[in-house]
Amino acid sequence: MIEIEVQNETHQTQARLRFAAVPRIGEGIRLREPDGMWASYDVLDVWYQKAEFGDVWMPYLHVRMTPGEGSAARGDFSADYDDGFASLGGEHETCRI
Repeated sequence: MIEIEVQNETHQTQARLRFAAVPRIGEGIRLREPDGMWASYDVLDVWYQKAEFGDVWMPYLHVRMTPGEGSAARGDFSADYDDGFASLGGEHETCRI
């Protein structure tokens, strides 16, 4: 396992996570949100810095939430439907059979 510091641009946070392999730029990863739900993130940048001990290089990731993932996480699915489809607003008409 490789311990990687992940810098999250969306939430302005940093966390150390363990990966089996270092993700590459452009790949997607799934991370847990502060509310406990999982979301997709895009890897924007990968770099290595020399550790304070020995001749070891530590990987770092810079990630941002995948576009469109944020609206789904908030429950805003209106972008997925045409205007008026499955709408609950407006005047309701009685059924005339």
